[in-house]
Amino acid sequence: MSDNGRKKIELPMTVTVRDLAQRTDASPIQVIKILMSNGVMANINQQIDYDTAAIVASELGFEVTQESIEAEEEKEVGEIPLWRRVIATEKDASLVNRPPVVTILGHVDHGKTTLLDAIRNTNVASGEAGGITQHIGAYQVEHKGRLITFLDTPGHAAFTAMRARGAQGADIVILVVAADDGVMPQTREAIAHAKAARVPIVVALNKIDKADANPDYVKRQLADLGLVPDEWGGNTLVVPVSAKQKIGMEDLMEAILLTAESADIRANPKGKVIGTVVEASVDRTKGVVATLLVQNGSLETGDTIVAGTAYGKLRAMFDFRGRKIRAAGPSTPVQVMGLNEVPGVGEVFSVYPSEREARAVVEERKMQAQARAQKATKASLEELFSKVQSGEERELRLILKADVQGSLEPIVNSINDLKKGEININVIYAETGNVSENDVMLASASKAIILGFNVSADPATRRTAEAEGVSIRLYDIIYRLTEDLEKALKGMLAPEEVEVLVGKAEVHQVFTISKVGNIAGCRVLQGELRRNGRIRVMRGEKKLFEGEMSSLKHLKDDVREVRAGFECGVALRGFNDFAVGDILECIVIEKG
Repeated sequence: MSDNGRKKIELPMTVTVRDLAQRTDASPIQVIKILMSNGVMANINQQIDYDTAAIVASELGFEVTQESIEAEEEKEVGEIPLWRRVIATEKDASLVNRPPVVTILGHVDHGKTTLLDAIRNTNVASGEAGGITQHIGAYQVEHKGRLITFLDTPGHAAFTAMRARGAQGADIVILVVAADDGVMPQTREAIAHAKAARVPIVVALNKIDKADANPDYVKRQLADLGLVPDEWGGNTLVVPVSAKQKIGMEDLMEAILLTAESADIRANPKGKVIGTVVEASVDRTKGVVATLLVQNGSLETGDTIVAGTAYGKLRAMFDFRGRKIRAAGPSTPVQVMGLNEVPGVGEVFSVYPSEREARAVVEERKMQAQARAQKATKASLEELFSKVQSGEERELRLILKADVQGSLEPIVNSINDLKKGEININVIYAETGNVSENDVMLASASKAIILGFNVSADPATRRTAEAEGVSIRLYDIIYRLTEDLEKALKGMLAPEEVEVLVGKAEVHQVFTISKVGNIAGCRVLQGELRRNGRIRVMRGEKKLFEGEMSSLKHLKDDVREVRAGFECGVALRGFNDFAVGDILECIVIEKG
């Protein structure tokens, strides 16, 4: 309630007449009458802009403010997934136990796919397992009369795509670790993903049948990463298995059901229908085909759904065996036909009363997406710290990448020493190696920034970071990294400096000039070479030199720049060892 006694209301940039009526506790007819009196003709499903909606709400006795883009996004992609928030609004008496949804993560070659096959062949009723002729990305198994749903999409990519969109489809993560190989970089990455998503972890200690298996050593490694086995007094179930020999499958099922019992895995089969897109593609004969995981309510053939910006009336539904079904309850994976376009993996879907209303929702989402794109800003270090200091964020989340383990440990220790006051600096993932697209997706899902020491990020990774709004800061001196963090804590951080590749040239000939040295005769392949830019000399994948130009000539003239398609002569300060075929990359530094 505001000071003048009028009730306050926040409205988005666009809203349907029906939605405005619900928000203002008025009837749609009443809203339409006010619109008509102001010269606007609209039906119940029509979109109206903020200014028009504000006039209506004001006449209905409300004080109106505009809903921020950030607030709208937070509703969609909050820390708690949207479907979990929907279930939380259901009456407790309506909730019933549903099958736990399980996904499998782990290092490459540790046996994720083999384990999924072993579970399916062991637990799906005989005669049915062999009858599964299509891959729909999920299936259900039965153990002691209880169903378990498996997302048949091993790997972090799908899991992170879901989490980045606020879906987080899994209730339990099975972490596959090979007993003969131990914890590897992707194992650490998988643990970071699961912990960031706050999903319980069950460890499947695979390949115990191998002669060089060393389970105790692997358990010590896991304990060092915070996954202390229950037999050592911890709370992580570690189950020895052999996917190839089908050893320990029963124990693994028991561990999943035990973990499920300690979690609140329930839903309302008669409630609001909501779920997640697991897979989607275009089939030549069937059109758009999507695998959906129902998480609350019951989905039925003929329902009209919206998933992201895709919508449509479901013409047919199939279970994981390929059999046609009419309805699917919570935790049930189904393959559906009838959407107008391919939805993204991890998009949340829900049911709408009609195709007209579904279309209106999609149009509104597209408009909001355009507005977000125009206002999109990176989660930069200085912005995140300002949010922390203003109380909007309670912790700063970091992902660290370094060239070697010997660099990583002192950086982590230095960052831990910086933690003080109410600001919590959380290093959610620290590993050796260059910055990858997986790191960017984890940062996007966790609202973190990436700090790198003596590492690089390739152009594809930088494009992904740009698209996801993730900030990558690279350093070659440790104290500069920690100094930036400390400055940011004090609000003194200078704008970020970003390397921009503005041109490439190839060396066609090398000239030697007395008193000057070697000159590279080049042809500019793309962009332009700039006299004030830095030049990086690349021979294949190897960087030979990076430094300033001492001269740039076109024909006999000194020039400031040479564009693509033209030839030039380049001399570098402190470098003479040119060879035909070398690539010269021209880089400028811009402040972010």
